[in-house]
Amino acid sequence: MFKIAVLASGGGTDFQSIIDAVHSGYLKNCIIDILISDRPGVYALERAKKNNIEYHVLDRKIYKSNISDEILKLLHNRVELIVCAGWLSILKGDLISQFKNKMINIHPSLIPSFCGDGMYGIKVHEKVLEHGVKISGCTVHFVDEGTDSGPIIFQEAVPVYFEDTPEELQQRVLKEEHKALPKVIKLISEDKVVVEGKRVKIYK
Repeated sequence: MFKIAVLASGGGTDFQSIIDAVHSGYLKNCIIDILISDRPGVYALERAKKNNIEYHVLDRKIYKSNISDEILKLLHNRVELIVCAGWLSILKGDLISQFKNKMINIHPSLIPSFCGDGMYGIKVHEKVLEHGVKISGCTVHFVDEGTDSGPIIFQEAVPVYFEDTPEELQQRVLKEEHKALPKVIKLISEDKVVVEGKRVKIYK
């Protein structure tokens, strides 16, 4: 069984897309083994409870810079893949090295545009509209020591309309996120993803 850990900081809609993909059978031989949140009281925790998924809260206000070490204590030799699904705390240290090319993140823009420090949530879509670009989207990438700088696995584009509000654009991108994340998990679980330097090859 291919075991997955999910890290989430908010409502958990991306987390829900993985739950749904497991339940539907799209993600075969996969199980969500654990959810970790860095914030108490978020709805992602309720989603875990409803689906009988083990969950832990590592409050970032308490653990601060040590949160990566605490995550590693929970996940060492436990899961095959870590999925950052709306996760906001910075990850670093041994967690990154021990899960090299075994930890993915989804970002609500087409990296390398509109990413890096301070670029998360609605802020990304505000910047997209401010710059007047015509295409945005989402990116699933491996996590490395930088911020949104790991090898890109998959991207999906969406149109940006002149009349868009940040919230409207966010919803359009979210729809693609909910397809992209399970797709990449499926590819990785089937050993169809190979990393060569900063480039990723996907086998059919």
